Amino acid sequence: MNANRPTPHPLLIGLIFAILAVLWFATLNHNALVRPDEGRYAEIPREMLVSGDWVTPRLNGLKYFEKPALQYWATASAYALFGQHEWTARLWSALTGFLGILMVYFTGSRLYGSRAGLISALVLSSSFLYFAIGHINILDMGVTFFMNLSLSALLLAQISTTRTAQRNWMLLCWLAMGLSMLSKGLIGIAIPGAVLIFYSILARDLQIWKRLHIGAGLLVFAIVTLPWFVLVSRANPEFLWFFFVHEHFLRYLTPVSGRVHPWFSFFPIVILGILPWFLPMLHALWRGWDKETTLNFSASHSASFSANRLLLIWTGFIFIFFSVSHSKLVPYILPIFPAMALLMGERLNQISGKILSWQLAAALPFALALFALAPLATRSASNEVPYTLFAHFVPWIQAGALLWGAGTVIAVMLARQERTLSAITVMALFSLLMGQAVYLGYNTVSPASSAQLIAQQIKPWLKPGVPFYSVAMYEQTLPPYLQRTMTMVAHPDEMAFGIQQEPNKWIPTVAEFERIWAQQPYALAVMSPKEYDLLHQHGLAMRVIARDTRRVVVTTPSRGAQQ
Repeated sequence: MNANRPTPHPLLIGLIFAILAVLWFATLNHNALVRPDEGRYAEIPREMLVSGDWVTPRLNGLKYFEKPALQYWATASAYALFGQHEWTARLWSALTGFLGILMVYFTGSRLYGSRAGLISALVLSSSFLYFAIGHINILDMGVTFFMNLSLSALLLAQISTTRTAQRNWMLLCWLAMGLSMLSKGLIGIAIPGAVLIFYSILARDLQIWKRLHIGAGLLVFAIVTLPWFVLVSRANPEFLWFFFVHEHFLRYLTPVSGRVHPWFSFFPIVILGILPWFLPMLHALWRGWDKETTLNFSASHSASFSANRLLLIWTGFIFIFFSVSHSKLVPYILPIFPAMALLMGERLNQISGKILSWQLAAALPFALALFALAPLATRSASNEVPYTLFAHFVPWIQAGALLWGAGTVIAVMLARQERTLSAITVMALFSLLMGQAVYLGYNTVSPASSAQLIAQQIKPWLKPGVPFYSVAMYEQTLPPYLQRTMTMVAHPDEMAFGIQQEPNKWIPTVAEFERIWAQQPYALAVMSPKEYDLLHQHGLAMRVIARDTRRVVVTTPSRGAQQ
């Protein structure tokens, strides 16, 4: 580490993390839950808590085995402790995201010194994709944290100076891999295992296999993972095939999920997602392989170990692994961000203010482009998402762009004065403010992207035990806001497997729904405007009680008055 750069005072580090925490958590309850993911991952824990069945996940009352249960348990626990709110639905993502930032700081401090660790944490917290996923109720931040924890524990085990410390870190690594598997499945152990194999070959470090404590580690891994998998399999014999074969191998090797995208899809995602740190990322990746860590590792345990090379292989393998998959979604690439942040922290800690200034200045064209192109968001308008909603979103995007641009200018000026840590801190904090502006502004689209508003109109019409049908559609955010399930009609959506297991819980055709509807003394139904028009043309008796651009909610007419 550069001896001319002093270690930041602990009070300064504490102040920076306090500001990061405020900027990270302050807005969790502002936005409405967004379809489809936030609705799905808010509803499954709600049903788990209400039913008392913490073994078998259910979505809209139907068995749902696409993912393991760890995040469902965490969110259901948050509901039980604090009530069901937007912030408790998002708490697991936000909390694991922030813990990941702290873990990167701790690991970077041990590897490269506290200054580099702080820089790594600032980089990670302000990377646009990491920030975004940390504020959405989705599974990817949880698995990213536990994979980050397993990577960090592995790194720290290799540089430990005592056998006891090395064993403890490796047991934590195995524990984290178990929790990764409970977060999203086999990638929790498959990716770290593959990375270790490639590292030992490419870095010519076979000694690392002697430091893994495989026997004790596998025992820890089994203790963490086996109980739920055994319990859910005993309760649901169909689970094993669907979860392991369909959800892992078939989705990865075949286009069964319908998420096929070009092999290069993750290149633009990483470029935009790492902003404002695009050039520092390239610099760190380019110089990382031949740059050894600056600590003097224990000769008895880790003389040949290269942390930087392991971080590079982690980054490269995950990128390639998901690039060749037949199922690609934006958040899949998130687990490479902590590793890249560590590499960037080590590199940014070394470079001069002059080099840093032009690396940071590269973010300015992106900020200007964001401001200039923001009005183009209105081109995404449709009958379901009207022009006016996007028009209200545009000023928020432009405000974020102005904050980003101002922060970039200030950071560049500080870097030219060789105040590099101040420059990086300013860049990170203003980038977080930019992210928050865009995040808060997106709520202007919530009348179309969420059922929050229409749910408030429906609640006065609900009665205990009244049938509620979802006709030829499924609005993911409606059940958590209504705090009840619906009967699916002629649209299995992603619950096709659950319907196969319990076919009595749905109505397969609209014609059968019409027959049942006509016999109900009082019932509700939600459908698209197009479906409503078709049923109206068929002469089905309905009374509209709520309507927006995506949904029409009706009751049976003879009992349609509010009680």
